Amino acid sequence: MVEFAYVIAGSEATGGAGLQADLKTFQQLGVYGVGTITCIVSFDPKNGWGHRFVPIAPEVIADQIEAATAAHTLEVVKIGMLGTPATIDTVAESLSRQSWRHVVVDPVLICKGQEPGAALDTDNALRTHILPLATVLTPNLFEARTLSGMDSIASVEDLAQAARRIADLGPRYVVAKGGVELPGDDAVDLVFDGSDITVLRSPKIGEERVSGAGCTLAAAITAELAKGSDVLDAVSRAKDLTTAGILGRVSANTPFDTVWQGA
Repeated sequence: MVEFAYVIAGSEATGGAGLQADLKTFQQLGVYGVGTITCIVSFDPKNGWGHRFVPIAPEVIADQIEAATAAHTLEVVKIGMLGTPATIDTVAESLSRQSWRHVVVDPVLICKGQEPGAALDTDNALRTHILPLATVLTPNLFEARTLSGMDSIASVEDLAQAARRIADLGPRYVVAKGGVELPGDDAVDLVFDGSDITVLRSPKIGEERVSGAGCTLAAAITAELAKGSDVLDAVSRAKDLTTAGILGRVSANTPFDTVWQGA
């Protein structure tokens, strides 16, 4: 029997993040990946590898979702970069047309390449329309600080407090990622299930963020949930795969490395 995992996210032209990383992760974990593109992000090599952002028209996004959900029986979906309030409205409405066993949300709050005002509108729409749908929310340290309203997160205890606050926004599980930015020798991720905190640790691999790590972790959780794992097991396996991918990272002509899901 083939399990399916669905992703609604942006395309990232270098292949290191976004829908490209998600589908590679699904394949690596043995599930059939289906994807809907919400926007196109391409780094600009002539301008310090800054982000260029082009949204997909909402009606085209709706058409993709209609086709994907008509073609396959999809029960588990990951939501990545959406990018604009119009996209968020379209995705939320489309998802509401059926029930979902799991919705994994990687809350890309700051859509690089947008003006600050547009980014704030997107953040507010994401909180209102998408976060309450989430079975699992996977904020990084910046996103956890922003969503929780905390001024700083400098310890595992702070990260746990942020996860508890974020759970009040609606997600059933919060997977708060400390990554390389949280002080200490370990890369710490923790899971809050509404009552208990589970802390997952692995030794840090370098001190720099690796492109695609957040996408890969959320996609791996999605794939494992599609195969029937419970949330804690899915997060643990996803962390192992992501850690291996960071260790086996791919270098390019960019100022950053990318995760290699096949590692």
